[in-house]
Amino acid sequence: MPAGVMVPTRNMPSMISGNGNVGGFGTISGLTLGQPNNNMMEGQLHPFEMTQNTSESEIARMRDEEFDSALKSGSENHEGVSGDDDQDTRPNKKKRYHRHTQHQIQEMEAFFKECPHPDDKQRKELGRVLGLEPLQVKFWFQNKRTQMKTQHERQENSQLRAENEKLRADNMRYREALSTASCPNCGGPTAVGQMSFDEHHLRLENARLREEIDRISAIAAKYVGKPVVSYPLLSSPMTPRPLDFGSQTGSGEMYGAGELLRSINAPAEADKPMIIELAVAAMEELVKMAQVGEPLWMTSLDGSTSVLNEEEYIRTFPRGIGPKPTGFKGEASKETCVVIMNHISLVEILMDVHQWSTVFSAIVSKASTLDVLSTGIAGNYNGALQVMTAEFQVPSPLVPTRESYYVRYCKHDAEGTWAVVDVSLDNIRPNPAMRCRRRPSGCLIQEMPNGYSKVTWIEHVEIDDRGVHNLYKQLVSSGHAFGAKRWIATLDRQCERLASLMATNIPTGDAGVITNQDGRKSMLKLAERMVISFCAGVGASTAHTWTTLSGTGADDVRVMTRKSVDDPGRPPGIVLSAATSFWLPVSPKRVFDFLRDENSRNEWDILSNGGVAQEMAHIANGRDTGNCVSLLRVNSANSSQTNMLILQESCTDPTASFVIYAPVDIVAMNVVLNGGDPDYVALLPSGFAILPDGSSGSTGSGMADAGGSSGGSLLTVAFQILVDSVPTAKLSLGSVATVNNLIACTVERIKASLSCENA
Repeated sequence: MPAGVMVPTRNMPSMISGNGNVGGFGTISGLTLGQPNNNMMEGQLHPFEMTQNTSESEIARMRDEEFDSALKSGSENHEGVSGDDDQDTRPNKKKRYHRHTQHQIQEMEAFFKECPHPDDKQRKELGRVLGLEPLQVKFWFQNKRTQMKTQHERQENSQLRAENEKLRADNMRYREALSTASCPNCGGPTAVGQMSFDEHHLRLENARLREEIDRISAIAAKYVGKPVVSYPLLSSPMTPRPLDFGSQTGSGEMYGAGELLRSINAPAEADKPMIIELAVAAMEELVKMAQVGEPLWMTSLDGSTSVLNEEEYIRTFPRGIGPKPTGFKGEASKETCVVIMNHISLVEILMDVHQWSTVFSAIVSKASTLDVLSTGIAGNYNGALQVMTAEFQVPSPLVPTRESYYVRYCKHDAEGTWAVVDVSLDNIRPNPAMRCRRRPSGCLIQEMPNGYSKVTWIEHVEIDDRGVHNLYKQLVSSGHAFGAKRWIATLDRQCERLASLMATNIPTGDAGVITNQDGRKSMLKLAERMVISFCAGVGASTAHTWTTLSGTGADDVRVMTRKSVDDPGRPPGIVLSAATSFWLPVSPKRVFDFLRDENSRNEWDILSNGGVAQEMAHIANGRDTGNCVSLLRVNSANSSQTNMLILQESCTDPTASFVIYAPVDIVAMNVVLNGGDPDYVALLPSGFAILPDGSSGSTGSGMADAGGSSGGSLLTVAFQILVDSVPTAKLSLGSVATVNNLIACTVERIKASLSCENA
């Protein structure tokens, strides 16, 4: 019988004795069994059962015995078992429970405050002290917990009811305001809060969408003989309305090829055998491409990279996934590196879409698993098959992302050797909006001593790159923007970062080094979230809607807004993001060293008001001294900023460098440094992404060149500013102009400082 359920009347014998007293009731609270009375202190009591053939004389006898027991419960001397008590051994007789004394209740109440869930040992000890059976103690604590839970739920229901009524009243008030709103100029109905900036953005968006529909329809008519009709949202006329910038799932995903990934579902059952056959063939091709050299792979003129021999490739792999689409360019690259991570952990990262997109957050802007055809055998990923979609990016809004629909297959090729391959499924489900096709790409992982692994990475794609901005054309066409070198360099750097997270032998000699293991983990976790947030908001992902503010060419400033609501990791309100990319005639390493150095921060950081930055603490997380997480304090003349610190992570590899920072509250950082949960620290990251410009010098030795002769740099500057703490507020043109001026001044300061150094 559930706790607190009353026994039906038809099963309840009379509880009234001959003298008119009610059997089993009393004024003493704390009954463990029995029906409740008006003086009861306990809430819901443990249920009991009574047999239907219990006589009134037995009830009276039970009442008298319970009364005598209550009087004697405080005594240490107990009487022997009476003749009536011998009847308790009958199998049909239910066990009787006695009322507790005030002393017993007080003691159990005090114990409940300290430990509401006592274990068997504690219950036995408490029963021994109070003269109770452990089962009596157990039932009392169960009843007490039920009572407390009921009171708590009653309070929560009252609060929720009040909040619901308040929201209902607000909703009615807003409905009335919307129904009576009118334009001050013409007197006609209008949308509340409509602004000229929103209207301008909508018109640009509509024109761009119409062009995209026309282009896709033309492609569809060419290949399938009829125009595309599966985009009703895009082709329907859009009524003017206030633009909801903020959400990453808003109007931005309806633009362009972003519809490619959103329109793809899990594969049909009829397609799965073909997918499996394609994955097996792709695995054979990947392993062979990773293991052989010439004539399939030719060494470049400078000896730094391997170049695929297209003719030899076609002869070696005649089947493949079909000929190259018209207008597409081929990109193929191969790189090998030894990383500080064991092969099993690497396979787990690659086969878990969340871990994979986190480790490669600078390259993977979106990823999801549509279907798992096989989870593997023998408790590992050997034979695992996953159908996935992903979007790959360069950290700049000037380079379109590459979307791909593919199958990922993992195989244990030999003892200690694993292979993971991706291959596009576009030949199974053709899509006219497809701009990127992945031929067999992936990596071969070989076990090495001491927890190391040798990774050979193959990246082989066919791409329509006509949308790339002129500033990045050389870098993209060289294959280094999305090639194997960038994947392997990112993996190597992230493996070093994970190794530093697990390190226990931290040197204590340097000042500012964080040696507390819990503090290191919390701070690195917070910095990782900051980097992921920055990378997710700086690229040209189809989840974003960038608006160009100026028309000056390469230095255009692009802005977008996002609403932050109920996100403990972001301050609530309207967040305005602004980004711009430009070229510098300085090597990437010099740009990186200048921007990460706290001593030169006042030369470009306008928001620091000329204050001098001082490093308070740091965590090294790689071989390169530039790979580091730092906690900075800006000594500003403005006293209102004395409670703010700056969390900064700088990371570099031969293909890309980042300097990412965010202001943090000093109280929150103290919690993090003591090992507290970093997920509730609000962050708005800003920073810089530094890439080589694609010239022969910059793509060779890259970031590691200390002589300053490794070509120019492509620098992306991105800011995130909280322009209004109310999420329902509308963006003003003044806020946009302020952020535009802020980013323009920062760019000019960086150019001036680096040109002086270069001179």
